[in-house]
Amino acid sequence: MLKRLMGDRGSAVVEFALVAPLLMGIALVLVQVALVLHVRTTLTAAAAEGSRAAAMADSSFEVGEQRTRAVLSGNVAESVIEAVEVGTMVDAGVTYSEVTIQARLPLLGLLGPTVMSIRGRSIQEHV
Repeated sequence: MLKRLMGDRGSAVVEFALVAPLLMGIALVLVQVALVLHVRTTLTAAAAEGSRAAAMADSSFEVGEQRTRAVLSGNVAESVIEAVEVGTMVDAGVTYSEVTIQARLPLLGLLGPTVMSIRGRSIQEHV
């Protein structure tokens, strides 16, 4: 009887029951981080593309906003956008076209900041 109680037989089931939830949690965290990074990178690319479109000579803010939304259309990042703002800024005498995208973070829980602001800037062309 004592030999049976001291043996390892049947312990694999218990190990699996204890380790499987940990591994699933780690996998879900990795998927969540990948999703947030994908959305942030997509928003950054869209803001940069929109600012380039708005910065061209004979262009307007509407063109920049339309280009930004066109880049994001059909993408998972489109569903998290709250606002797209296009404007100009001056830094050290240089005029920039700036696109700012406000978006919700695609988080499963309420951990961390829930809103991110992405900016894209391009030097304004003059005719």
